[in-house]
Amino acid sequence: MGEPLDLKITGLSKSFGSLQVLRDLSLEVPDGQFITLLGPSGCGKTTFLRILAGFEAADRGTATLAGRDLLALPPHKRPVNTVFQNYALFPHLDVRENVAFGLRSKKIPNDEIRRRVDSVLEMVRIGELAARHPSELSGGQRQRVALARALAVEPDVLLLDEPMSALDAHLRHDLQLELRSLQRKTDTTFLLVTHDQDEAIAVSDRILVMDGGSIVQDGTAEDVWDRPVSKFVASFLGRANLLSAKRISASSVETPLGPLSVPRDPPWKEGTLAIRPEDIEIRDAAPACNGVRGTVAIRLFRGDHWELSVECGPVSLRVLTETDTHHEAGQELWLELSADDIQVLRD
Repeated sequence: MGEPLDLKITGLSKSFGSLQVLRDLSLEVPDGQFITLLGPSGCGKTTFLRILAGFEAADRGTATLAGRDLLALPPHKRPVNTVFQNYALFPHLDVRENVAFGLRSKKIPNDEIRRRVDSVLEMVRIGELAARHPSELSGGQRQRVALARALAVEPDVLLLDEPMSALDAHLRHDLQLELRSLQRKTDTTFLLVTHDQDEAIAVSDRILVMDGGSIVQDGTAEDVWDRPVSKFVASFLGRANLLSAKRISASSVETPLGPLSVPRDPPWKEGTLAIRPEDIEIRDAAPACNGVRGTVAIRLFRGDHWELSVECGPVSLRVLTETDTHHEAGQELWLELSADDIQVLRD
Protein backbone atom coordinates (compact mmCIF):
# COMPACT_ATOMS: atom_id res chain seq x y z
CA MET A 1 0.00 0.00 0.00
CA GLY A 2 1.23 3.48 -0.87
CA GLU A 3 1.11 6.64 1.14
CA PRO A 4 -2.46 7.74 2.04
CA LEU A 5 -3.63 10.36 -0.47
CA ASP A 6 -5.19 12.71 2.08
CA LEU A 7 -6.38 16.06 0.72
CA LYS A 8 -5.83 19.12 2.90
CA ILE A 9 -7.24 22.57 2.11
CA THR A 10 -6.20 25.58 4.19
CA GLY A 11 -7.46 29.19 3.96
CA LEU A 12 -8.66 28.97 0.35
CA SER A 13 -10.12 32.28 -0.82
CA LYS A 14 -11.32 33.60 -4.17
CA SER A 15 -12.93 36.84 -5.33
CA PHE A 16 -14.25 37.99 -8.67
CA GLY A 17 -13.93 41.76 -8.51
CA SER A 18 -15.73 42.92 -5.38
CA LEU A 19 -17.59 39.60 -5.01
CA GLN A 20 -15.90 37.22 -2.58
CA VAL A 21 -16.83 33.70 -3.62
CA LEU A 22 -14.70 31.66 -1.18
CA ARG A 23 -13.84 32.83 2.34
CA ASP A 24 -10.85 31.17 4.01
CA LEU A 25 -12.19 27.70 3.30
CA SER A 26 -10.39 24.90 5.15
CA LEU A 27 -11.02 21.17 5.32
CA GLU A 28 -9.32 17.79 5.43
CA VAL A 29 -10.44 14.84 3.31
CA PRO A 30 -9.03 11.42 4.26
CA ASP A 31 -8.09 9.18 1.35
CA GLY A 32 -11.02 7.21 -0.08
CA GLN A 33 -13.91 9.28 1.30
CA PHE A 34 -16.99 10.38 -0.62
CA ILE A 35 -17.43 14.09 0.20
CA THR A 36 -20.30 16.25 -1.02
CA LEU A 37 -20.31 20.04 -1.11
CA LEU A 38 -23.97 20.98 -0.76
CA GLY A 39 -25.42 24.45 -1.07
CA PRO A 40 -27.50 26.85 -3.16
CA SER A 41 -26.35 28.41 -6.41
CA GLY A 42 -23.66 31.03 -5.86
CA CYS A 43 -22.35 29.61 -2.56
CA GLY A 44 -18.89 28.92 -4.02
CA LYS A 45 -18.93 25.13 -4.33
CA THR A 46 -18.23 24.95 -8.09
CA THR A 47 -15.49 27.59 -7.82
CA PHE A 48 -13.84 25.44 -5.16
CA LEU A 49 -13.92 22.44 -7.50
CA ARG A 50 -12.54 24.46 -10.39
CA ILE A 51 -9.61 25.66 -8.26
CA LEU A 52 -8.72 22.06 -7.37
CA ALA A 53 -8.95 21.09 -11.06
CA GLY A 54 -6.76 24.03 -12.11
CA PHE A 55 -9.41 25.90 -14.10
CA GLU A 56 -9.37 28.83 -11.64
CA ALA A 57 -6.56 30.30 -9.54
CA ALA A 58 -7.06 30.92 -5.83
CA ASP A 59 -6.31 34.38 -4.44
CA ARG A 60 -4.71 32.75 -1.41
CA GLY A 61 -4.65 29.48 0.46
CA THR A 62 -3.12 26.05 -0.03
CA ALA A 63 -4.23 22.62 -1.25
CA THR A 64 -2.04 19.59 -0.72
CA LEU A 65 -2.53 15.96 -1.73
CA ALA A 66 -0.40 13.47 0.22
CA GLY A 67 1.65 16.48 1.28
CA ARG A 68 2.30 17.62 -2.31
CA ASP A 69 1.36 21.16 -3.36
CA LEU A 70 -1.58 20.64 -5.72
CA LEU A 71 -2.02 24.29 -6.72
CA ALA A 72 1.57 24.55 -7.94
CA LEU A 73 0.93 21.96 -10.66
CA PRO A 74 -0.49 22.81 -14.11
CA PRO A 75 -3.98 21.34 -14.68
CA HIS A 76 -2.81 18.48 -16.92
CA LYS A 77 -0.31 17.29 -14.30
CA ARG A 78 -2.68 17.28 -11.33
CA PRO A 79 -3.70 13.76 -10.20
CA VAL A 80 -7.38 14.73 -10.35
CA ASN A 81 -10.04 14.37 -13.01
CA THR A 82 -13.40 16.09 -13.46
CA VAL A 83 -16.84 14.92 -14.56
CA PHE A 84 -18.66 17.99 -15.84
CA GLN A 85 -22.34 18.85 -15.73
CA ASN A 86 -22.61 18.64 -19.54
CA TYR A 87 -20.29 15.55 -19.72
CA ALA A 88 -18.05 17.25 -22.38
CA LEU A 89 -17.86 14.16 -24.62
CA PHE A 90 -16.27 14.37 -28.06
CA PRO A 91 -19.12 13.95 -30.58
CA HIS A 92 -16.86 12.62 -33.38
CA LEU A 93 -15.42 9.80 -31.22
CA ASP A 94 -17.18 6.60 -30.26
CA VAL A 95 -17.54 5.53 -26.64
CA ARG A 96 -14.32 3.51 -26.61
CA GLU A 97 -12.25 6.37 -28.00
CA ASN A 98 -13.89 8.91 -25.68
CA VAL A 99 -12.86 6.77 -22.72
CA ALA A 100 -9.38 6.18 -24.15
CA PHE A 101 -8.72 9.86 -24.90
CA GLY A 102 -7.05 10.74 -21.60
CA LEU A 103 -4.92 7.60 -21.70
CA ARG A 104 -3.69 8.32 -25.23
CA SER A 105 -2.74 11.86 -24.24
CA LYS A 106 -0.59 10.35 -21.47
CA LYS A 107 1.20 8.10 -24.00
CA ILE A 108 -0.01 4.92 -22.32
CA PRO A 109 0.86 1.78 -24.37
CA ASN A 110 -2.00 0.48 -26.55
CA ASP A 111 -2.29 -2.86 -24.71
CA GLU A 112 -2.65 -1.06 -21.39
CA ILE A 113 -5.20 1.37 -22.90
CA ARG A 114 -7.26 -1.56 -24.16
CA ARG A 115 -7.14 -3.28 -20.77
CA ARG A 116 -8.13 -0.15 -18.82
CA VAL A 117 -10.90 0.84 -21.21
CA ASP A 118 -12.42 -2.65 -21.20
CA SER A 119 -12.21 -2.76 -17.40
CA VAL A 120 -13.83 0.61 -16.80
CA LEU A 121 -16.55 0.09 -19.42
CA GLU A 122 -17.45 -3.14 -17.67
CA MET A 123 -17.38 -1.37 -14.30
CA VAL A 124 -19.95 1.23 -15.41
CA ARG A 125 -21.92 -1.39 -17.37
CA ILE A 126 -21.74 0.06 -20.88
CA GLY A 127 -19.40 -2.40 -22.58
CA GLU A 128 -22.01 -3.16 -25.24
CA LEU A 129 -22.13 0.53 -26.22
CA ALA A 130 -18.41 0.83 -27.01
CA ALA A 131 -18.93 1.43 -30.75
CA ARG A 132 -21.67 4.05 -30.41
CA HIS A 133 -21.22 7.83 -30.64
CA PRO A 134 -22.54 10.26 -27.99
CA SER A 135 -25.49 11.29 -30.20
CA GLU A 136 -26.71 7.68 -30.08
CA LEU A 137 -26.77 7.55 -26.29
CA SER A 138 -29.31 8.51 -23.65
CA GLY A 139 -28.48 11.04 -20.94
CA GLY A 140 -27.77 8.31 -18.42
CA GLN A 141 -25.50 6.47 -20.87
CA ARG A 142 -23.56 9.65 -21.63
CA GLN A 143 -23.11 10.19 -17.92
CA ARG A 144 -21.64 6.69 -17.59
CA VAL A 145 -19.23 7.39 -20.47
CA ALA A 146 -18.06 10.57 -18.75
CA LEU A 147 -17.51 8.64 -15.51
CA ALA A 148 -15.65 5.89 -17.35
CA ARG A 149 -13.39 8.41 -19.09
CA ALA A 150 -12.56 10.10 -15.78
CA LEU A 151 -11.89 6.81 -13.96
CA ALA A 152 -9.79 5.29 -16.77
CA VAL A 153 -6.82 7.53 -15.97
CA GLU A 154 -6.99 6.34 -12.33
CA PRO A 155 -7.08 9.77 -10.65
CA ASP A 156 -6.25 10.17 -6.99
CA VAL A 157 -9.30 12.45 -6.62
CA LEU A 158 -12.43 12.50 -8.80
CA LEU A 159 -14.26 15.84 -8.97
CA LEU A 160 -17.95 15.72 -9.91
CA ASP A 161 -19.64 19.00 -10.86
CA GLU A 162 -23.41 18.32 -10.60
CA PRO A 163 -23.09 15.40 -13.04
CA MET A 164 -26.70 14.25 -12.62
CA SER A 165 -28.53 17.58 -12.70
CA ALA A 166 -29.75 17.12 -16.29
CA LEU A 167 -31.28 13.69 -15.68
CA ASP A 168 -34.87 12.88 -14.73
CA ALA A 169 -35.63 11.99 -11.12
CA HIS A 170 -35.92 8.22 -11.65
CA LEU A 171 -32.62 7.96 -13.53
CA ARG A 172 -30.89 10.23 -10.99
CA HIS A 173 -31.93 7.85 -8.22
CA ASP A 174 -30.53 4.81 -10.05
CA LEU A 175 -27.26 6.54 -10.90
CA GLN A 176 -26.77 7.78 -7.34
CA LEU A 177 -26.65 4.15 -6.22
CA GLU A 178 -24.20 3.31 -9.00
CA LEU A 179 -22.00 6.29 -8.18
CA ARG A 180 -21.74 5.21 -4.55
CA SER A 181 -20.97 1.66 -5.64
CA LEU A 182 -18.26 2.87 -8.03
CA GLN A 183 -16.61 4.91 -5.29
CA ARG A 184 -16.46 1.90 -3.02
CA LYS A 185 -15.10 -0.38 -5.76
CA THR A 186 -12.34 2.03 -6.76
CA ASP A 187 -11.61 3.35 -3.24
CA THR A 188 -11.00 6.73 -4.86
CA THR A 189 -11.68 10.04 -3.14
CA PHE A 190 -14.81 11.56 -4.68
CA LEU A 191 -15.70 15.25 -4.31
CA LEU A 192 -19.25 15.91 -5.50
CA VAL A 193 -20.83 19.34 -5.95
CA THR A 194 -24.63 19.47 -5.83
CA HIS A 195 -27.58 21.57 -4.68
CA ASP A 196 -29.75 18.43 -4.37
CA GLN A 197 -30.05 17.46 -0.69
CA ASP A 198 -31.48 14.01 -1.47
CA GLU A 199 -28.47 13.26 -3.68
CA ALA A 200 -26.04 14.43 -1.02
CA ILE A 201 -27.70 12.36 1.71
CA ALA A 202 -27.81 9.24 -0.48
CA VAL A 203 -24.15 9.03 -1.50
CA SER A 204 -21.96 10.84 1.01
CA ASP A 205 -19.62 9.82 3.80
CA ARG A 206 -19.57 13.51 4.76
CA ILE A 207 -21.59 16.52 3.70
CA LEU A 208 -20.10 20.01 3.72
CA VAL A 209 -22.97 22.50 3.74
CA MET A 210 -21.86 25.76 2.13
CA ASP A 211 -23.32 29.25 2.27
CA GLY A 212 -21.75 32.54 1.23
CA GLY A 213 -18.38 31.01 0.37
CA SER A 214 -17.93 29.26 3.71
CA ILE A 215 -18.54 25.80 5.14
CA VAL A 216 -21.30 26.30 7.70
CA GLN A 217 -21.60 22.65 8.79
CA ASP A 218 -19.46 19.56 8.23
CA GLY A 219 -20.75 16.14 9.20
CA THR A 220 -22.37 12.89 8.19
CA ALA A 221 -25.79 12.92 6.56
CA GLU A 222 -27.31 12.05 9.94
CA ASP A 223 -25.42 14.90 11.62
CA VAL A 224 -26.53 17.65 9.26
CA TRP A 225 -30.11 16.35 9.07
CA ASP A 226 -30.75 15.56 12.73
CA ARG A 227 -28.50 18.19 14.30
CA PRO A 228 -28.44 21.34 12.14
CA VAL A 229 -26.38 24.09 13.72
CA SER A 230 -28.01 27.15 12.15
CA LYS A 231 -31.23 28.52 10.65
CA PHE A 232 -29.73 28.23 7.18
CA VAL A 233 -28.87 24.53 7.51
CA ALA A 234 -32.18 23.68 9.18
CA SER A 235 -34.22 25.38 6.45
CA PHE A 236 -32.05 24.31 3.51
CA LEU A 237 -32.13 20.61 4.44
CA GLY A 238 -35.64 19.30 4.84
CA ARG A 239 -37.35 22.67 5.37
CA ALA A 240 -37.52 22.42 9.15
CA ASN A 241 -40.05 24.47 11.11
CA LEU A 242 -38.28 27.43 12.73
CA LEU A 243 -39.51 29.07 15.93
CA SER A 244 -38.24 32.25 17.57
CA ALA A 245 -37.64 31.72 21.27
CA LYS A 246 -36.61 33.45 24.51
CA ARG A 247 -34.70 31.57 27.19
CA ILE A 248 -36.62 31.06 30.44
CA SER A 249 -34.32 28.53 32.10
CA ALA A 250 -31.78 25.85 31.26
CA SER A 251 -34.57 23.56 30.00
CA SER A 252 -37.38 25.83 28.83
CA VAL A 253 -38.07 28.68 26.42
CA GLU A 254 -40.95 30.98 25.56
CA THR A 255 -42.16 30.82 21.93
CA PRO A 256 -45.15 32.11 19.90
CA LEU A 257 -46.65 28.66 20.59
CA GLY A 258 -46.24 29.12 24.35
CA PRO A 259 -43.59 27.69 26.68
CA LEU A 260 -41.67 24.65 25.41
CA SER A 261 -39.21 22.30 27.05
CA VAL A 262 -35.90 21.98 25.17
CA PRO A 263 -33.18 19.29 25.30
CA ARG A 264 -30.30 21.56 26.30
CA ASP A 265 -29.56 24.96 27.75
CA PRO A 266 -29.84 27.57 24.96
CA PRO A 267 -26.60 29.55 24.43
CA TRP A 268 -28.60 32.75 23.92
CA LYS A 269 -31.24 34.94 25.56
CA GLU A 270 -33.17 35.12 22.28
CA GLY A 271 -32.67 32.72 19.39
CA THR A 272 -34.21 30.04 17.20
CA LEU A 273 -35.48 26.49 17.56
CA ALA A 274 -36.00 23.98 14.75
CA ILE A 275 -38.11 20.85 14.49
CA ARG A 276 -38.48 18.59 11.45
CA PRO A 277 -42.01 18.18 10.02
CA GLU A 278 -41.72 14.38 10.34
CA ASP A 279 -40.87 14.69 14.05
CA ILE A 280 -44.13 16.43 15.02
CA GLU A 281 -46.67 13.90 16.32
CA ILE A 282 -50.47 14.24 16.11
CA ARG A 283 -52.22 13.25 19.34
CA ASP A 284 -55.84 12.51 20.25
CA ALA A 285 -55.56 14.50 23.48
CA ALA A 286 -53.29 17.11 25.01
CA PRO A 287 -49.83 15.59 25.59
CA ALA A 288 -48.19 15.91 28.98
CA CYS A 289 -45.38 18.11 27.61
CA ASN A 290 -44.97 20.47 24.64
CA GLY A 291 -48.56 20.14 23.47
CA VAL A 292 -49.84 22.63 20.89
CA ARG A 293 -53.43 23.05 19.68
CA GLY A 294 -53.89 23.74 15.98
CA THR A 295 -56.21 23.67 12.98
CA VAL A 296 -55.44 21.95 9.68
CA ALA A 297 -55.38 24.65 7.00
CA ILE A 298 -54.05 22.72 4.00
CA ARG A 299 -53.31 19.07 3.27
CA LEU A 300 -51.34 17.80 0.28
CA PHE A 301 -50.86 14.20 -0.85
CA ARG A 302 -47.17 13.58 -1.59
CA GLY A 303 -47.38 9.93 -2.67
CA ASP A 304 -45.63 8.33 0.31
CA HIS A 305 -46.97 10.76 2.93
CA TRP A 306 -49.43 13.56 3.64
CA GLU A 307 -48.16 17.08 4.16
CA LEU A 308 -50.27 19.23 6.48
CA SER A 309 -50.10 22.94 7.15
CA VAL A 310 -51.40 23.39 10.69
CA GLU A 311 -52.27 26.86 11.97
CA CYS A 312 -51.28 27.23 15.62
CA GLY A 313 -52.19 30.79 16.55
CA PRO A 314 -49.62 33.08 14.89
CA VAL A 315 -47.51 30.14 13.64
CA SER A 316 -48.07 27.75 10.73
CA LEU A 317 -46.37 24.38 11.27
CA ARG A 318 -45.55 21.94 8.48
CA VAL A 319 -46.35 18.38 9.57
CA LEU A 320 -45.78 15.09 7.70
CA THR A 321 -47.99 12.06 8.38
CA GLU A 322 -48.36 8.50 7.10
CA THR A 323 -50.61 7.84 4.10
CA ASP A 324 -53.08 5.81 6.21
CA THR A 325 -53.91 8.83 8.40
CA HIS A 326 -56.88 11.08 7.62
CA HIS A 327 -57.02 14.73 8.60
CA GLU A 328 -59.30 17.18 6.83
CA ALA A 329 -58.90 20.92 6.34
CA GLY A 330 -60.61 22.71 9.23
CA GLN A 331 -60.02 19.85 11.67
CA GLU A 332 -58.70 20.80 15.12
CA LEU A 333 -56.04 18.58 16.64
CA TRP A 334 -53.24 18.34 19.18
CA LEU A 335 -49.59 18.33 18.18
CA GLU A 336 -46.70 17.11 20.31
CA LEU A 337 -43.28 18.74 19.78
CA SER A 338 -41.13 16.32 21.76
CA ALA A 339 -38.23 18.03 23.53
CA ASP A 340 -35.89 15.31 22.22
CA ASP A 341 -36.71 16.34 18.62
CA ILE A 342 -36.28 20.09 19.11
CA GLN A 343 -32.97 21.50 17.93
CA VAL A 344 -31.54 24.54 19.73
CA LEU A 345 -29.77 26.45 16.96
CA ARG A 346 -26.77 28.69 17.45
CA ASP A 347 -28.50 31.67 15.79
